[in-house]
Amino acid sequence: MTETAAHPAKTAAKPKAALNAKRSFWLKQLHSWHWISAAVSLVGMILFAITGITLNHAAQIPAEPVVREATATLPAPLLARLADFPEDTTDPVPAPVARWAAEAFKVQLEGRATETTADEIYVALPTPGGDGWLTIDRSTGEALHEKTTRGWVAYLNDLHKGRNAGVVWYWFIDVFAVACVVFSVTGLALLWLHARGRPSTWPIVALGLLIPVVIALLFIH
Repeated sequence: MTETAAHPAKTAAKPKAALNAKRSFWLKQLHSWHWISAAVSLVGMILFAITGITLNHAAQIPAEPVVREATATLPAPLLARLADFPEDTTDPVPAPVARWAAEAFKVQLEGRATETTADEIYVALPTPGGDGWLTIDRSTGEALHEKTTRGWVAYLNDLHKGRNAGVVWYWFIDVFAVACVVFSVTGLALLWLHARGRPSTWPIVALGLLIPVVIALLFIH
């Protein structure tokens, strides 16, 4: 009788042990993905959270633009090369002219579109938190570079928006966004696994959804 009674108990224990092993496996996996994605996105998340506040209060944050100008004269051999440059084009300047500008003004013209006329070559040089441009007089070779900066807050705000930040930053935003999605989804899965022992889990999650929905419905017109 004792052996017969014990046998069903052992059989029932096997599915429970398998279920616990499966739960332990997923907890381990989710915790790993959660902390790795958190580590990857931590600095970016802090940056985007802070700049979210500064963007929301941009009108209240004073910014004094600082304008810097520099002039130089294109060497005669390079000016002669511009004689063959089209009079109405958006083509980048010739490579030797781009190298000269990099040395004279510390700007990157290679590959940038121009607004070229018979009189001058104009290159827009926008940057995060500022603006800039360079002109070259096609008759005299006189070059003028102007750069405007609006401070670190404007710089970080433009990084938040991906404005004039280049291809590398463009891809960083995408990778950062994927890391945030992984962090959030694994966090949700961990909430689901632990919810049985934490009764307040789903009411708090529902509140996090309800607040923006109510604000959108009642206060955004």
